[in-house]
Amino acid sequence: MIKLSDLGQVYIVCGKTDLRKGIDGLATLVKEQFELDPFSGKVFLFCGGSKDRFKALYWDGQGFWLLYKRFENGKMNWSRNQNEVQALSSEQVDWLMKGFAISPKIKNTKVREFY
Repeated sequence: MIKLSDLGQVYIVCGKTDLRKGIDGLATLVKEQFELDPFSGKVFLFCGGSKDRFKALYWDGQGFWLLYKRFENGKMNWSRNQNEVQALSSEQVDWLMKGFAISPKIKNTKVREFY
C-alpha cells in the first residue's frame, strides 16, 4: 500500500470535485481556485460525489502522478465544505484512508446509574 504522507504534505480539497478531470484540470483547480502551487511536491486529494473513491495529484520533480483509489467496501468520511483546502497530518491521512473522520468528535455519553 502506498502511504501518501510519505510523499509530502497532504492536502484534502474539501467538497465535491468532478473526478473526470485529469492531471491538467486538477492542477489548474489547485492553482486558480486555491492559489496553491501544484508543482510544490505536495499531495492534493480530491473526492467526487461518491465517497468510495478519490484521486491524488502529486508532482515528483519530473512529472505528475495521478493516483486513483476505489474502496471495495465502505466509504471515506470526506469533508463537504466547498472551496476549502485543509492540510492533514500523517495521522489524519491514515484515518481518512480507513474511513474515519479527520477530526474526531468527542461524544457526550450519559452515565446511567443503577439503583
